[in-house]
Amino acid sequence: MCGIAGWVDHSRDISTEHAIVAAMSETMCLRGPDDAGVWVDGNVALCHRRLAIIDIAGGRQPMHAVAGVEEKPVVLVYTGEVYNYRELRAELASLGHSFGTRSDTEVVLRAYLQWGAASATRLRGMFAYAVWDGRERELILVRDRLGVKPLYYAPQPAGLLFASEPKGILAHPSYRAAVDESSLNLLLEPRLALPGETPYRGMNTVKPGHYVRVGRDGVREHEYWRIPAREHHDDLPTTVGRIRELLGDVVEQQMFADVPVATMLSGGLDSSAITALGARYTKRHGLGPLSTFSVQFKGEENDFHPTVLRPERDAPYAKLAAEYLGTSHTAVEVDSHDVLAARSAALRARDLPSYGQFDTSMYLLFKAMRENYTAALSGEAADELFGGYPWFHDPAVVWRDRFPWLGDAPRLADCLNSDIRARLNPADNEHDRYRTLRARVPRLDGESELDARMREVLFFSLQGPLAALLDRKDRMSMAVGLEVRVPFCDHELLEYVYNIPWTMKTSDGREKSLLRSAMADLLPQEILYRPKNAYPALHAHHHDALVRDEILAMLKDPDSPLAPALDTDRVREFVDDEKATMTHVNTIHLVQPLLEIDRWMRTYHLNIS
Repeated sequence: MCGIAGWVDHSRDISTEHAIVAAMSETMCLRGPDDAGVWVDGNVALCHRRLAIIDIAGGRQPMHAVAGVEEKPVVLVYTGEVYNYRELRAELASLGHSFGTRSDTEVVLRAYLQWGAASATRLRGMFAYAVWDGRERELILVRDRLGVKPLYYAPQPAGLLFASEPKGILAHPSYRAAVDESSLNLLLEPRLALPGETPYRGMNTVKPGHYVRVGRDGVREHEYWRIPAREHHDDLPTTVGRIRELLGDVVEQQMFADVPVATMLSGGLDSSAITALGARYTKRHGLGPLSTFSVQFKGEENDFHPTVLRPERDAPYAKLAAEYLGTSHTAVEVDSHDVLAARSAALRARDLPSYGQFDTSMYLLFKAMRENYTAALSGEAADELFGGYPWFHDPAVVWRDRFPWLGDAPRLADCLNSDIRARLNPADNEHDRYRTLRARVPRLDGESELDARMREVLFFSLQGPLAALLDRKDRMSMAVGLEVRVPFCDHELLEYVYNIPWTMKTSDGREKSLLRSAMADLLPQEILYRPKNAYPALHAHHHDALVRDEILAMLKDPDSPLAPALDTDRVREFVDDEKATMTHVNTIHLVQPLLEIDRWMRTYHLNIS
């Protein structure tokens, strides 16, 4: 796991622009604290910052090879993990390739030399990388199938800038950060973003499952993977067994590293499943008890109140799961002062508006984990894959002709002033995005009406909502140099589970029936049948009061870049309404993004234009 950045300019020689290249590289130092490397040749500069996980001595980057009769350079900068690299290495060796390291980086490079950009289809893991192919004088940018690893780019008149995070592009003097008024739709609800979109003018992400070619003739995008629609022929016992086999194999692959690996353990079904399989791995390999971590808030036993998405506290269940599985567990306790103090770090990690307490508490959790660990496994994406969220099981929500994951929450875009609302028409914008994604749903002829709709609902959740969760996890973990692996994002597991009929996914009449059945022999009943509980929220009244005061102060601040775009009376109504919704703890939780957007715009010197 690392950070990458680079610059291609086909109109001139950039090999003397040392200061610019160094500045781009330096922005990635938190993602890669172990090593740094730069390769510059004429029109191209590639930067790499390394977090060493596999082949610590031999995996340095940029990694070079030569190809063609003229022995042109082919150079790779890569971040992520390819979990099937040992199998690919053996296959490539049989085809005549030789290797000088044990790293997965060299396997990715050799795979490119053998199969070109199509080599991405052979990789199983989370990755983002750039290859400069000197034979064609072109750059290839590649991102994994679900977009677990980020990769941003900004086209330029004669080339392109790219980086793992926006800060790498922002460090280049030719890119001027700006935000269009239309970006307010995404800033107020990031989960509405279509693949590739960002709020920054002229900055995109490589779409999940895509690669981008950058040559003298411009920038071209290519899709190499999309979720397939397939008939499911296995009966229920076979399906459950196959899920257990696939998930077991994935965890086995992802527990492998040349550094100690921990897991996140909230006491929910998802993280407990990963931990149970991880604990079996450590026991089988004589590695001692698996280390597990959870986050909790000081005083939460008194402050907590149940909501639809968070009906219970995690702490008792994390303790129960750890004791049952025999892990060495650490509950990282943070208080509201810690959460507030970490806001600047979370903002700088994102280069985008923070998610407030959800970012900062996760940042603090990862910071504590990083004291002794470099890699960890997480249960992210199980809900999107197996159908765990409440809105999957509410017919009134499922059958609305809109995004079900928005639930019954009011829209933050309602806080825009009337002039901007009239120009942006947020409701139509939301519906347009809904129709765009609905047209991309993989279809299967002959499905029942319910199975066809649930195929859509699950697809929607695997887009913007999952992208937001994965982005948060990547940013907060890499800000402290921790690699977080996500077994439920394995594409082979996803392709199998996605195509299982909804009636089988709810075979025991509850959410995530199949995962529960697959793990029945490894987990206690209290964990197996625990209701869905989302990532913990801070319920402290004094924290909410402080956020409320900050929002009201922002509305009256003449220097606020966001306040002129808002309807002050409407924001006050939201702030004063304390009711919870299906997705939000309370309305302070709902409106806090206004404060974070304002803070981001001030920090990055942005105005709406």
